[in-house]
This record gives sequence, C-alpha cells and structure tokens, in this order.
Amino acid sequence: MKYTKLIIALMLFPLINSTGCKKDKKDDPNAAPQITATNPSNNALGVTRNITISAIFNVEMKSSTINDNTFIVKQGNTAINGIVAYAGKTASFTPNVNFEANTIYTVTITDGAKDLKDVSLASYKTWSFTTGTSSSSVSAIDLGGAGNYVILAKTAISNSATSAITGDIALSPAATSYITGLALVDATGYATSAQVTGKVYAADMAEPTPVTLTTAVNSMITAYNDAAGRLLPDFIELGSGNIGGMTLYKGLYKWTSTVAISSDLTLAGGANDVFIFQIAGDLTQSAGVKIKLTGGLQAKNIFWQVAGEATFLNTSHVEGNILSMTGVTFQTGASLKGRALAQTAVILDANTITKL
Repeated sequence: MKYTKLIIALMLFPLINSTGCKKDKKDDPNAAPQITATNPSNNALGVTRNITISAIFNVEMKSSTINDNTFIVKQGNTAINGIVAYAGKTASFTPNVNFEANTIYTVTITDGAKDLKDVSLASYKTWSFTTGTSSSSVSAIDLGGAGNYVILAKTAISNSATSAITGDIALSPAATSYITGLALVDATGYATSAQVTGKVYAADMAEPTPVTLTTAVNSMITAYNDAAGRLLPDFIELGSGNIGGMTLYKGLYKWTSTVAISSDLTLAGGANDVFIFQIAGDLTQSAGVKIKLTGGLQAKNIFWQVAGEATFLNTSHVEGNILSMTGVTFQTGASLKGRALAQTAVILDANTITKL
C-alpha cells in the first residue's frame, strides 16, 4: 500500500510544481518582467525636489518601450513633463523643472514596458512620494587632509611589478620600511619613486611630515565615519548585493553584507551629483569589469565606504574615493581614478592609480 501512495505522489509532483509554485525568470524564461526597486521608495517623505526618479527591472527591457507613455509621473491628475531614459536594467525620469515643495507625486510604469522577448511587465507598477522643501541632494564627504593623497594607508603600502601612480602617497603611523616595491629614493621629509608622479611620505620622515600625516589619517577616519553614518538611504540591499550591469543615479545606497560588481556598472549624473555607497561587508569587483561615469558625473563625488576588504580583480577599473576600514587590494592591471584611503594596507600589482 505504501508503495502505491509513493507512486501516486510522484505522478502528482510535476502538476503541483507547475501550478502551485510561482515561477520567476530563473525558472521560466517567458515569465513576466518585474520591478525590483524604485527611487524614491513608496511613500517616501522629504524627497529632494530635483530627484531623478528611477526603477530597476529584474531583466533587460526593450528600450523603445520605456518612454513617456509607459513611465508616467503625475501630481494629482496633472502629468509632469520630463525626460525618460533607459540603460542596463534601469529606467529613469528627470523632470524638466524641480518638483514642487511639500507635494505628493505618483509614479506609474505601465505594462506597455516589455522585455527583450516582448513580454510585458507583470502588472502596472505604481508608487507615490512626498517632496520636501530642499532642492539639494546627498552632500559630499569632506576628506580633509586625507584628500591630499591618492593613496593613504596606516599599516603598509605594498607593490608588486611596476605600477604607475599619479599623486602623492602616504603611510602613517607605519614607517618607510613598510612601503615596499616602489624603489624609494630618500629626500628631506619625503621620498621619490620612478613609479610615482608625486611624493611619497611616511611617519618616520623629517618634520613636519609626521604631524601632517597624523592629521591626514585622522581626517580619513572622520570621513569614513561620516560616510558610514549617513541616514535615510535611497536604496537598501539593492540587487541583494550584486549591482553589476545596473545604471545608478545619485543618492545614498546601503548594504548590510557584501557587494559584488560582476559586470560593468554605470553611474549617471551631473557634475555636482553625489553617490555614497555604505557597505557593511566586502566589496569585490570582477576581473575586467569597468565602472563608467556618464552625464558629466565626477569621480571626486563618489564615495565607497567599505567596512570589509575592497578588492578589485585583474584589469578592472573603479572610479571614486575608496574609504576602507579593512584594506584595499588591486590585482594585476586593475586601475583607479580616485583615491584609495585604507585604515590598514593598500596592496598594488602593476596598477594605474590616478588622483582626481
């Protein structure tokens, strides 16, 4: 009898699986696309009046279907004029003029939005937000004296093979002997290296270098704490920590675990737009993956606050200020336009590091 029940159960399993479990894109390539995150979030309050509204899909969409007929912003019954754009998996709406203060707006993305297989959005996506009084957005992190260096570390700066570094580098409280692989030539209060277009400083060099570096390290820690302590993130746990392939807009992003950049990441914004990434775990960027800036966005306004290790694999390229509590490692051929500011060590291997 028990064998008969087992056979019946096995016969019913495919039916139960096909009707009782909701399929997503991983199970069914023809499943309807979905929106996984929005900025601002639903019912957000005090939203800046010059915000770029964005929505992130779980799959790539057909760009021609993301337009002002499918991405609609209204105040009451009045449609708001703006520019609709699409890149990667992200749709965005930039208003032609700032939103009104203390006003409720409603955003709708219709099922006219389709993926690359012409499958429509699962259902209309509608959310609302209320503006504040300010037109400002996230403010930049003040790096203080730490901003004078392209690399600043506390315990070691170690280089393998030949790197090309543009900008001053510094180490404190560790001594000059903990800067390796750069073939230093001593001078008074600093050193030089054929691999560094700039000066090299360490805590045991002649005055006033030790005092200057103490100030810089304190500024680095203050900047890290500022970045880590910013409140009211625009996105929380975006992409479950994998943001590769996305196009992101200005704002504060927060993760309570690790973050991976597994494919090219685009950051879009104007010259004064600011990005702050709060990462409670490690940050890893895959080999060959690039971070690209569009719209006039400046690398100096991008801040990667990483509580764990920040690792950039072979030939990858990163932009912005890296504020790491645990250390920064650039594998062979990786490059940075920005700053590497680490509360432990910075590890180099035939890298191109360029100060902003």
